[in-house]
Amino acid sequence: MLRIIDARTGEPVEAAPARRGLTRIEAHVSGFDAFGLRVLVVADLLVRALELGGTPVWALLTGDREQAELRAGAAALGIRPFEDSRGLGAALGEAQVVRVGPEGGGAGDEAGGGVRMAVAPVDTTLPVTPGLDRDPAAWRLALLGHPRTRRVQLDADALDEARRTLARWRRAVAGWAERPSRPIPGDVRARLRAAWEDDLDVPGALRVLEGVETRPDLTDGARFETYAYADRLLGLDLTRDVGRTV
Repeated sequence: MLRIIDARTGEPVEAAPARRGLTRIEAHVSGFDAFGLRVLVVADLLVRALELGGTPVWALLTGDREQAELRAGAAALGIRPFEDSRGLGAALGEAQVVRVGPEGGGAGDEAGGGVRMAVAPVDTTLPVTPGLDRDPAAWRLALLGHPRTRRVQLDADALDEARRTLARWRRAVAGWAERPSRPIPGDVRARLRAAWEDDLDVPGALRVLEGVETRPDLTDGARFETYAYADRLLGLDLTRDVGRTV
């Protein structure tokens, strides 16, 4: 059961109190910059986590500035499309509304009820363009490596480290894919879900993958299935090189 901290109260709440009920996710972004993209990444993670748990989601993007740039940057980061919220009212029968936006207010506070997820700022001097990078997934991984409520310092060194990690994992996944498939160990699956269901603790999920990479008692087939499963949440395209020359 996914639980998130409501920024209004500081208390954990169920992200989807009615598991099969429609949950409305609103991403509140003021413009196209690294901070806005981080808000969208967090909202995308929430959508993915809820869908993995079987909850239907209606994802909306608010804001009037730099919409084309935001959507291009979001697409580059592997973020699923969000509908334009302008002119849309409440969905019939929605069981929950979660508003994701900057910490300190502004995430749809004027709209009243629902749960607020606060996202901390990003400090960077790197150029932020809609295409982002030769491998935009490096931007995504660099943002995923920090709790969403912690301010991120995003610089060239952080992106280089993310690129190296992605390259290593993609090579490994492509190699593991050549081996016979094996089920994800129950304890590994449980630790992954425990991490992301605890206020979207994605850094915790990444640590689980780091352990799986070198754990001596796991087969390569089990490693492959674990990484492919986790990537349904992470959205890092870890299986991209499967079938290519390793």
